[in-house]
Amino acid sequence: MNQRKQGRRSAQDALKTKALIMQVAADMFCELGFERVSLRNISDKAGVSHSLIRHHFGSKEQIWYAISDGLDAYIGTYMLEVIKHIPSTCKPNVALYTFVVRMLAMLLEFKQPIQLMADAMRQEQKLFDYLIDNSGEIESLVEAMADQYNNAHPEKPINVWEIKWQLIMYSHGAASMEPFMKETWSEETDSVQQCLINHWEMFNRQMALTFQIEESEVIHAEKVADLVYHVPCEWGDLKFDNCE
Repeated sequence: MNQRKQGRRSAQDALKTKALIMQVAADMFCELGFERVSLRNISDKAGVSHSLIRHHFGSKEQIWYAISDGLDAYIGTYMLEVIKHIPSTCKPNVALYTFVVRMLAMLLEFKQPIQLMADAMRQEQKLFDYLIDNSGEIESLVEAMADQYNNAHPEKPINVWEIKWQLIMYSHGAASMEPFMKETWSEETDSVQQCLINHWEMFNRQMALTFQIEESEVIHAEKVADLVYHVPCEWGDLKFDNCE
């Protein structure tokens, strides 16, 4: 009995150690970029031995793949949470509009997915290829919603890739050019949170126009955090900014 308990504790300790390594590595990849981070840097920051990182992951690339898998699982869970909160009686244009503006709110609060994506594009092609290939199931959810919209609005169909590109541009702009964003509204506020909601409102107005949303159905909020659902991480003990 004691051996079984000890075995469970050892397994739990191993999971926590792996989660810590991934957490530290993700933060460092976002801050410094994949190429500028070494396993030695990660081990020093995490307070674990270099050999232990090798034991759990083998290489820096394998840590990155594990982080990418975790983010993919989290974003998939988050997308389902957004969809769950959209009433089944919603018109297709309102449903898709609600989905995309809620997704941008999450990406503005939770910067690491877009930061890691942007860094992957600057690094080895295999990192970006892995990131894209890993998102097939998520893509099908978005495409199904777009198909519903296009079937209801054949006179003005939307290109789902254009919507995703706008999501990427708006989320990456806020994550990578925060000083410029703050300068844009410097005469109005010195609050980053107010700048973020102003930034989100630009996208919100654009999407409301794109999807022909009536004013009574346009979403408004005082801060971005009010638009974000907090969902648990379901991939080990790894936690990022938006995880409970």
